[in-house]
Amino acid sequence: MNGYLYETHVLTKNLEEAVKFYQKLGMPLAYLLEDRRAAFFWFQKSEEKKQMLGVWEVAEDQWVARHFAFHVSYEEILVATEWLKERNIEPVPDFGKEPIEPLVHCWMPSASVYFKDPDGNSLEYIHVLEGESKPELGVIYLSEWENVFSSIVK
Repeated sequence: MNGYLYETHVLTKNLEEAVKFYQKLGMPLAYLLEDRRAAFFWFQKSEEKKQMLGVWEVAEDQWVARHFAFHVSYEEILVATEWLKERNIEPVPDFGKEPIEPLVHCWMPSASVYFKDPDGNSLEYIHVLEGESKPELGVIYLSEWENVFSSIVK
């Protein structure tokens, strides 16, 4: 059976703050369960109903950090750092590199920009690049990848 990830969940210590944050990312609120302290968001336009995120409020001692990634187009990954900053969301360093532009995981290859939600969950915008995997290069900036592999198809 071949499927795709339909739904994932993260924990929050403050549901109202989390709702504002995920709406700032452009995720439509699908349903709010105030009595259960949960909110559900569509990952894309609400009429598509293909993928969902559940956010559950828990006590501080029950909170555990999670990670998930949003797939974006090549054009979107190019502007993701500035797009986040325009919304007062700071991209974060990862793999020892400052978030000045997307990072390429050369083993895939994919371009990524990392950031955190208000609770500290690790989020990522990712675009899988066409071209040959080069794991020996580790993690490099997208501009470096493009300089080395200028013939790659986006």
